[in-house]
Amino acid sequence: MNISAEKKFAAVLSITSNTLVLLFKIIAGVLSGSISIISEAIHSVSDFLASVLTFFAVTRSSEPADKEHPFGHGKYEDMSGFIEGGLIILAGIYIIYEASKKLIYGYELKSEPLLGIIAMAFAVIANFLVSQYLFYVAKKSDSVSLKADGEHLRTDIYSSLGVLVGLVLIKITGLTILDPIIAIIVALFIFRAGFEISKETLNNLLDSSLPDDEIDVIENILKNNQVIKGYKNVKARKSGQYKRIEITLLFNEDMKIKCCHSVCDQIENEIKSKLPNSTIVIHAEPEVTNLNNTLEKC
Repeated sequence: MNISAEKKFAAVLSITSNTLVLLFKIIAGVLSGSISIISEAIHSVSDFLASVLTFFAVTRSSEPADKEHPFGHGKYEDMSGFIEGGLIILAGIYIIYEASKKLIYGYELKSEPLLGIIAMAFAVIANFLVSQYLFYVAKKSDSVSLKADGEHLRTDIYSSLGVLVGLVLIKITGLTILDPIIAIIVALFIFRAGFEISKETLNNLLDSSLPDDEIDVIENILKNNQVIKGYKNVKARKSGQYKRIEITLLFNEDMKIKCCHSVCDQIENEIKSKLPNSTIVIHAEPEVTNLNNTLEKC
């Protein structure tokens, strides 16, 4: 299976899993009247919408560059991840709103929490397995949207696990007030995940620089090259899974163009071996020691 097909398969798997988890949570929430289960169902709605968005993003981002998008379609993945972060934050706001009403006015569970316990256990197992696969494919393909979808599911694991523990405690103690309290704690975890996803993808949309460790990889390759006389203007940004890198290299002013080109190719290949999915533009300049002599030669 090629990487593009594997990304699409991962996105479809996420949609299927989220659909099953969502249905199970809705049934358990309606029958039990538990606000923590209903809040989890709301969270799963955002998971489902995010997985659909991810499928659209990985499909579009895999398309080659065209006349309207000469630099490719990688930004679709960044936009998808940013929207996913927003969905997570909105889900957290709604959960806090509903849980606060229950704390103020009080309520009773409609039935024993056993069904909810089963639903949460199923959600934890399903989301753990699917999220691990999403992270695997995301790392393999450097996909921003698949990583965001995996993070989305990971928040669902933590929140579902929290609700599961709460329902077990309610069954043991009979204290239904634990239900909205747990829902609010879950919402705080959801907020954190939403903001982190939104921040990372917004940085990519605004063409922020690559992380320092990746810039260090580029600069170490340049420093270890014995032919070039130096470098400047290293610029690097990310668009979806693709990295766009621009570098200015300094060469001996008497070096032939053919030799300069060969060195540039060598450096490009080294960078691509360390940072896959990179598009590299190198501008070659002579290292001018005496500007007047150079002008006379011209």
